[in-house]
Amino acid sequence: MSTLETNAIGKYSTNNVSIDDALNLKSYTTSQKNALTSVAGDIVYDTDLGKPQIHNGTQWKDFGTAVATIDYLVIAGGGGGGGTNGAGAGAGGYRNSYNSEASGGGGSSETSTQIISGQNYTVSIGAGGAGRNTTSIGDTGTNTTFSSIVSNGGGGGGSATSTDAAFNDGGDGGSGGGSAVTGTAGSGTANQGYAGGIGRASGSSNYPAGGGGGAGSVGEAADADGTGHAGDGGSGLSSSITGSAVSRAGGGGGGAYSGTDFGTATAGGGNGSVSGNGTAGTVITGGGGGGAGAAAVSQTGGNGGSGVVILRYSNTFTISQSGLTLTTATDGDDKVTTITAGTGTVSFA
Repeated sequence: MSTLETNAIGKYSTNNVSIDDALNLKSYTTSQKNALTSVAGDIVYDTDLGKPQIHNGTQWKDFGTAVATIDYLVIAGGGGGGGTNGAGAGAGGYRNSYNSEASGGGGSSETSTQIISGQNYTVSIGAGGAGRNTTSIGDTGTNTTFSSIVSNGGGGGGSATSTDAAFNDGGDGGSGGGSAVTGTAGSGTANQGYAGGIGRASGSSNYPAGGGGGAGSVGEAADADGTGHAGDGGSGLSSSITGSAVSRAGGGGGGAYSGTDFGTATAGGGNGSVSGNGTAGTVITGGGGGGAGAAAVSQTGGNGGSGVVILRYSNTFTISQSGLTLTTATDGDDKVTTITAGTGTVSFA
């Protein structure tokens, strides 16, 4: 049993206890502290951490309101590819704060965010945009949000059609969609992604379409090498936030009329086609959908890949969630939480 030893205690009228000298808590190393049989309210001084801690009945915690430093990778849903000689779609916007790695569109690494323990923070994972046929350009991907950090959905790829020339244009977005025929390529968002590539009709027999923009580079223009090749998707970016380097947010490849001249893609973007539907972007990468080829019937561009939020933080914190699909792993002294679907909240304790 603990013994309180004192020379004098002064009691104020407000029922506070006065201590003339400094209060010296019992000191333990972290290992000694963790070996104690503790109950809620126990207070000790941890000599390894250099600070006092209080037991909450489950674990030792710091005094006051804890603040967690969070590194993040936030990627929006990729755009949908264009139909029938359609262009590749743009990748979802790419925002990163980890390890001085770049954000999309040539942007620098962002600043880590500070999270207050016990407070709820909104998370919403963006879906990929739907690929389309010649009735319209591919759909724009949906934004992905973590707290105040928003990445914009990728722009859709243009579709080759004479019904409405505006459908030849690529959509604006996190990264821009490529254009079909001679339309205007979509623009990317500053510090999130690059513009799409331009399609071509004149001087080429297979009407190749442009590639969608990626987080790492502009979508390739059609016929860039003079061979009638459709534009390749813009490159993605690599991040090691999970502990392993992974490339994400590549643009979709453009479609073409004949031959094998479809545009290809990397980092989650979908390939274009010459005779069928465009390939879908890979889920959880924000890749843009590939553009469709041309055949006897109308072809459809590939859907965009869904987005993702990845959070890295000290393993002294525990994450809770509502309405989300997530997994948490440990890498060294950090935890890494990957959120792949849903709209809801997270909190840290």
